[in-house]
Amino acid sequence: MRGVVSGFGWVLVSALMLLRVAEARALPDFTELVERSSPAVVNISTSQKRKRSLPKGLELPQLPKDSPFNEYFKRYFGEQEQEELESQSLGSGFIVSADGFIISNNHVVRDADQIIVRLSDRRQFTATVVGTDERSDIALLKIDASGLPVARLGRKTELKVGEWVLAIGSPFGFDYSVTAGIVSAKGRALPRENYVPFIQTDVAINPGNSGGPLFNLDGEVVGVNSQIFSRTGGFMGLSFAIPIDVAMNVVDQLRAKGSVTRGWLGVLIQDVTRELAESFSMARPEGALIAKVLTDSPAEKAGIQVGDIVLSYNDMPVYRSSDLPPIVGRSPAGIAAKVEILRSQAGANDTVRSQRLIVNVVTGELPTQRDLAEAGPPGARPGRAEVLGAEVADISAAQRAELELKESGGVLVGEVGPGALQAAGVQSGDIILKLNHATIQDSKQFAQAARALPPGKNVALYLLRDGAPQFLPLKIAKKK
Repeated sequence: MRGVVSGFGWVLVSALMLLRVAEARALPDFTELVERSSPAVVNISTSQKRKRSLPKGLELPQLPKDSPFNEYFKRYFGEQEQEELESQSLGSGFIVSADGFIISNNHVVRDADQIIVRLSDRRQFTATVVGTDERSDIALLKIDASGLPVARLGRKTELKVGEWVLAIGSPFGFDYSVTAGIVSAKGRALPRENYVPFIQTDVAINPGNSGGPLFNLDGEVVGVNSQIFSRTGGFMGLSFAIPIDVAMNVVDQLRAKGSVTRGWLGVLIQDVTRELAESFSMARPEGALIAKVLTDSPAEKAGIQVGDIVLSYNDMPVYRSSDLPPIVGRSPAGIAAKVEILRSQAGANDTVRSQRLIVNVVTGELPTQRDLAEAGPPGARPGRAEVLGAEVADISAAQRAELELKESGGVLVGEVGPGALQAAGVQSGDIILKLNHATIQDSKQFAQAARALPPGKNVALYLLRDGAPQFLPLKIAKKK
């Protein structure tokens, strides 16, 4: 019996050892990848010079030329005013052509007076900026060299969530540091970064990694490390990289003309929630909901309307609102695009009729700056109604002029108390323009439309808040 137990124990130990060997073999070996790819990675150091100025609010006194105090002020204030201070920063990059073109981040080289590129063989070059693009945070640099090692470029479309990726860079100045992790998500939209569908990873990225390459296991660059999410300033497990196809689109334009242009529809959009999907009679949430169509924009000229939901653009599906800006941005201006939309209208007996349409839009060029903000909400005037726990009022001609409100009709929301409007998120100062896809002309009509809403069902409420348009789902509670 003891021999049987001993034999069983030996079998168990052998099985555990084989399991560990199998697990070890399953983990990737990055050594060959690093050895092959690191020569194309560069360290970038920049310096900026600025003059020291007098403390704010302090001015040199006007004294006679022969005053003995002139020398005092010149020594302690005048000379300091002319003193130049130099600040330095570090980043990373990678070589994309043997004749010296290098990709990095715009924020790495922004406002730099001098850019020094150091290669893996310890050679140093002074780089010039070919062009930068603030929206994508891409910079294209050039050094005077030839026969350089070049990074192999991959394709973001072939990248899968969960696969291994590796970063090489200079975090905190530690050159050629290697960190690895997996792809956590694709197509991430970050605040004020609408035109980049970021790759999210858990690769350790820190200051100095910016502009460096993100490799897949085949040694191909699939992204440009750009940002981290952190509450401490250090790595917290959330890193974001610019997809290589987005970066190369920018680089090709910078090389060709020194600047970047993007396609533009001229709309403001928001996500379709589950409740809004119900109000638009959709089986599931999808697409980008048009909250505003700008005047004289390509979308307006093509007949796209507020409340339309973009489902695809040139046969590329739009699952979330964040999918649309990068797709449109990559479209050349002046080219016709096929846009599939869902358009809903109020029908008889409180029903909603929806139909799919194909709209041909000639894209415009994204403006460098545009002011979409309108003035804040004014006070209300007589012509009021108490609706769903909130007070609404008509909008006078003077208020429309003050607001620069181009839309006709609408009601101004006053005090909001407990009720369906408060539950939907309506706030004092909002301007309600549509209810259940019907345009609201005044407070009386709004009250009538609210009384006719079907209980227990989400309907769409369209409003302006501080000049910004948006849809909210509104549900009337069923009577018990």
